Amino acid sequence: YLVEVDGKPLWSREADAPRAPASLTKLMTALLVSEADGSPQAVATVSARTASATGSRLGLKAGDRMRVPDLLAAALIASANDACRALAEWRDGDEERFVGRMNARAAALGLVRTRFRNACGHDAPGHRSTASDLATLARAAMARPDIAALVRRVDAVVSTVDGRRRFPLSNRNALIGRYDGAIGVKSGFTALAGPCLIVLAERHDVQVLLVMLNGRERWWDAHRMLDRAFERAAHPR
Repeated sequence: YLVEVDGKPLWSREADAPRAPASLTKLMTALLVSEADGSPQAVATVSARTASATGSRLGLKAGDRMRVPDLLAAALIASANDACRALAEWRDGDEERFVGRMNARAAALGLVRTRFRNACGHDAPGHRSTASDLATLARAAMARPDIAALVRRVDAVVSTVDGRRRFPLSNRNALIGRYDGAIGVKSGFTALAGPCLIVLAERHDVQVLLVMLNGRERWWDAHRMLDRAFERAAHPR
């Protein structure tokens, strides 16, 4: 884990140890989509490969046409793997090329211990990051207004372009709407990674960022660690 207050490290444990990052990976996918030069009304057509995505998903079907901002909402709020893969294919034509872009962007951000093998965070040999690298990625993602607006939402509804299929979204980050000041960022889970979490909370102009990998009691631990960090910021020793 790593805890930062206003961008400065406060506490950490094995923050530079490479580990599976689960769906925290989606922050890089979201960052690249946000940085793409595209119309807010850009539309992606769902491929058969995307429709076959496993794990958390919307239930998209091959041929569905979705607005890119709606896919971004589904990937960030509901952690939908089919929406995430659709974004990768929209951005670069296929997931493999997109993963190359992810790794190039990681290098540009200085994420020296991060390597992506897929766009959504599935367990894969060599797919890894660190708490320190993910903190840097989270700050870059939260600097994008569209991402920052989405990850603080408790819920949302998206639909296909024709409006025939609607998909309710509930934020899988259990701290959003429940922890005072929580404004993001992302949660994740896989068998290899365990429960993972990045949470950003803000109170009285103080920001606390917590990254937790394989946090078995992540919600309770995060609540406790955030409280302690805000208390330390208010009463520094």
